[in-house]
Amino acid sequence: MAAMDLFGRRWALRILWELRAGPLGARALLARCEGLSSSVLYQRLRELASSGIIASSPDGYELTRLGTALRDALRPLDEWAATWAQEQEHNDQEPPQT
Repeated sequence: MAAMDLFGRRWALRILWELRAGPLGARALLARCEGLSSSVLYQRLRELASSGIIASSPDGYELTRLGTALRDALRPLDEWAATWAQEQEHNDQEPPQT
């Protein structure tokens, strides 16, 4: 349950998502996560780093081996979410049945 507590915190998964393609600095993360405050960003970065999921590097923050494994585990959820979003869009476009 500790993992679910960590990932359930606001912005945690979004930060991980933004790091999926490679390292990013704090400014880049703030720019990509509209509405995220710097204080919350740094708190989440500390939590994710202390959990061994991300690490600081000369290029910013990046996924660790555990973080990369988590990214790979989340891919099916991302695929499901894309299918779900398409169905929601389709349902919104259909006229109501009478």
